[in-house]
Amino acid sequence: MKIYWDGKIKNLVGPKVKELRIEKKLTQRNLAIQLQLLGYEFNELTILRIEQQTRFVSDMELLALATFFDININELYPK
Repeated sequence: MKIYWDGKIKNLVGPKVKELRIEKKLTQRNLAIQLQLLGYEFNELTILRIEQQTRFVSDMELLALATFFDININELYPK
């Protein structure tokens, strides 16, 4: 399996996750807690690293984020 990584950023969705989190007036910790309550394994550090684009994001995590924010997964990606 080839992972497409430019050596700098590990995901494209981080900035949108941060934008959506801030719109909902949630801290990274609060977002992680809300996702945990939905049955997903997130913690504050996971959210931080996703937003900083220093962590790869799995398809299941993308689904969890899109579900929580009530958006289509494609809306997490830059236009």
